[in-house]
Amino acid sequence: MYKEDTIAAIATPPGEGGVAIVRISGPDAERIARDIFVRKERNGAALDSHKLYYGKIRDPRSEKVLDQVLLTVMRKPHSYTGEDVVEIHCHGGAFVVRQVLQLVLAHGARQAEPGEFTKRGFLNGRMDLAQAEAVLELIQARTDKSAAVALEQMSGGLSKWVNELREELLDILAQVEAAIDFPDEDIELLQASELAQKLSGILEKIVIISNSYEYGRLLREGVRVCLCGRPNVGKSSLLNALLGEERVIVTPVPGTTRDVVEESLNLAGVRVVLWDTAGIRETDDQVEQIGVNLSRRHMQQADAVMLVLDGSTTLTGDDIGLIQSCNGKKILAVINKADMPQIISPESLAHEFDIDQVTVVSAKTGDGLDNLKLTLHDLIFSTAGEPPVIVTNLRHKAALVRSEQALLRAAATLSLGHAPEFIAVDLNEARQGLEEIVGVIDNEAVLDHVFSSFCIGK
Repeated sequence: MYKEDTIAAIATPPGEGGVAIVRISGPDAERIARDIFVRKERNGAALDSHKLYYGKIRDPRSEKVLDQVLLTVMRKPHSYTGEDVVEIHCHGGAFVVRQVLQLVLAHGARQAEPGEFTKRGFLNGRMDLAQAEAVLELIQARTDKSAAVALEQMSGGLSKWVNELREELLDILAQVEAAIDFPDEDIELLQASELAQKLSGILEKIVIISNSYEYGRLLREGVRVCLCGRPNVGKSSLLNALLGEERVIVTPVPGTTRDVVEESLNLAGVRVVLWDTAGIRETDDQVEQIGVNLSRRHMQQADAVMLVLDGSTTLTGDDIGLIQSCNGKKILAVINKADMPQIISPESLAHEFDIDQVTVVSAKTGDGLDNLKLTLHDLIFSTAGEPPVIVTNLRHKAALVRSEQALLRAAATLSLGHAPEFIAVDLNEARQGLEEIVGVIDNEAVLDHVFSSFCIGK
């Protein structure tokens, strides 16, 4: 547990803005508010919970007024942390809000650590650990889709699923352990076939959700797509067309792009990170070779490759070599320059090479761009529909894998006819893996690690 002291921090981002919030939580929060807050009317009267009051923040020692503010008290347990919480809504100047925070600290509060407000909410039962982690994911969300997934987890979607599985596992464990603890009583262990069927059902559900992590990772971190091709096929022009602005210098001179240019695109609610790379070809130019090597490294790191080809010319040796070097990657071949007479056909290209998708565009006129975006989305998310629950956190994925492996061992132990004690050991390990996700654990190191990545004030 935590020390029941009072913490405070600035809960809004640094810099200037219309409003900045100083948040206080703990047993002395309301007392501190009474010490430094002067209401415009009825000063000294009791403050009702969950109401905004207008007044001034004043240092009682010097009588100096620091700011005109709005203040609200949220009494436990109906607050974010489950403790008494006070929020002071100041004017958003960096100097002013720091002065108010220093006054709060001088009256008995302690500077909050990163994520400490959310950690207290978890420890006080206001949310489980998966919901607490979803708070950070919602803060960091960059698209409507990633925000929606984080909000669903904050609302308990993943937690509900995990707790239901945990209950199924506990029902099996209760019967297995009863047979172990009371061998002389008339308690029968589940028939092996029935137990195997139940374990298989739980295992199947865990595998489905565990496999959703890659989908969730793409939603959370964004999809990395590398635009590659030989020089002068129109990669930079295509990037500019997708972004709708002249972001990259475009010239008729091959090799204009020497470095990797990174930009982001919102594609059907998913953040796509586009890497425009230097043209890849065999060259003796030392500087150009550095750019080519950098392009190849980004191709390997990408989640998908957008291979740009010049449809007005025949494939060159550099084109073919580049196609072959993309082996193992999701590939979208983009036949560019559709505004010119075409020599390369999508059908022949798809037939001759192992390419996932082929589309035709004109970066110059914009023809085919909408279809390109749809095709890229289908290529990236080629799974059969969206999973019922989406895992976006690597810690959750690791815990699910541990549960999955433990259940596989339990099933193997059962098939070999070993004693129920051995089955119980594996079932308990599977249960612990699920419990780690929602925080049914007593491990301060794990909690410290989870909340250390939060911003101060949250």
